[in-house]
Amino acid sequence: MQEKILILDFGSQYTQLIARRVRELNVYCEIHPYHKVPALDASVKGVILSGSPYSVRQAAAPTIDWLSFHQKVPLLGVCYGAQYMAQHSKGGEVVASEIREYGRAHLASVYDTSPLFKNISTNSQVWMSHGDTIAQVPDNFEIIASTAQVRVAAYQIKGTQTFGIQFHPEVTHSLEGKVLIENFVVDICGCSQHWTPNSFIEDTVTQLQKQLKNDKVILGLSGGVDSSVAAMLLHEAIGENLYCIFVDNGLLRKNEFASVLEAYKGMGLDVRGIDAKDRFLDALVGVTDPEKKRKIIGRVFIEVFDDAAHQVADVKWLAQGTIYPDVIESVSVKGPSATIKSHHNVGGLPDFMKLKVVEPLRTLFKDEVRKVGKALLISEDILNRHPFPGPGLAVRILGEVTPEKVTILQEADAIFIENLKTSGWYDKVWQAGVVFVPVQSVGVMGDERTYENVVALRAVESVDGMTADWTHLPYEILAKISNEIINNVKGINRVVYDISSKPPATIEWE
Repeated sequence: MQEKILILDFGSQYTQLIARRVRELNVYCEIHPYHKVPALDASVKGVILSGSPYSVRQAAAPTIDWLSFHQKVPLLGVCYGAQYMAQHSKGGEVVASEIREYGRAHLASVYDTSPLFKNISTNSQVWMSHGDTIAQVPDNFEIIASTAQVRVAAYQIKGTQTFGIQFHPEVTHSLEGKVLIENFVVDICGCSQHWTPNSFIEDTVTQLQKQLKNDKVILGLSGGVDSSVAAMLLHEAIGENLYCIFVDNGLLRKNEFASVLEAYKGMGLDVRGIDAKDRFLDALVGVTDPEKKRKIIGRVFIEVFDDAAHQVADVKWLAQGTIYPDVIESVSVKGPSATIKSHHNVGGLPDFMKLKVVEPLRTLFKDEVRKVGKALLISEDILNRHPFPGPGLAVRILGEVTPEKVTILQEADAIFIENLKTSGWYDKVWQAGVVFVPVQSVGVMGDERTYENVVALRAVESVDGMTADWTHLPYEILAKISNEIINNVKGINRVVYDISSKPPATIEWE
């Protein structure tokens, strides 16, 4: 049985970072909404309660039966989680702080005999983010850390393995935060740290063999990391019973259909290419709403797969490269973790399609998928490819999608990506692309006035797509790219660069 840490999400923007830090210790963990708590079975080694944009004093604040975990497994409350346990214990009180503590702080005292603070130094820098503070703790709560401004920076309930901290150890600004998380996960919870790419492959292949038996599976390949790694895992498990479909939806990058089919040669996969450009573009005529575009593309994908499935006798399963951020962003939780946009690969299948869904990667973040792919000996060219949205260029064309706009965007995008590669920046950037902006601007070419389209360049640095910072590309590279696009792509006379980070902006514009 796979041991795990449960992380219960109260809507904090940092919840995914807690999961990242736990997994960096080679320990498996899962994020669940606070109101959808799974059963506490023998696989659960510990529970972490996340922060929240809410105050525990608000009438509408999220609630949870934390006593159902207390004394059964180790329990760590982070900010909101810590305040919630204190507020809902006899003698505990949380109040609005006269000094709202946001940003860097330093531990003024540390109870170093506490297992949670082993190897953490006094005066260690931590990251605070709260307007409330714990004013009183019950008699059975022991204060184990303080800052100059906050008396109860951390506590332990005496005689138990239940802890609360009022700072965020998961962010890099808490300089010894990784040590604290390791103390909790490894020393206190007793996790074995055996969750590695090779162990994931072994366990997943075994699980797929039990789940699929001799059934046939159809998989939609995209040429990207996720679907490629999913394909190789399935190939390891069921061999020739896997049938891969690569669809040209008319929304791919320039020449991508042919280049991706070529890349799959020699991998031992049965890959079939389907030209469905007209089918997708016809369905998008007149549609401008981003969510409608995503849903239409998802529907047409399903229809194309359904047609393809009928070409394979007795196919039973549809495999998808769904990864953990897709799952998290598609589950509604109060606060910033609420659904941002739909993902066509986590929405389920329509009744007419009699296929069951298998998702080998749904527990992995993007960087973890790459590590698994490397262990499977997948080509670096595929593993290092930038992520590309499932709906393709449709969500990089703001407004209605037309064949003319697709062509313009493909040409501009090809120039952008090629320049990143030749300048050595492609592998430094996590994801890059061009956005077709639905405005026209006045320009001058030669002696003539132009009134043509604007495109925006987008390049970000990230680990798993949950958060991202814009990439500080050198001015000379941006100037070269802009010049080449304007001179070579008919219909564009202005190029801008997007310098927004996530949050608050998403990576894709739609």
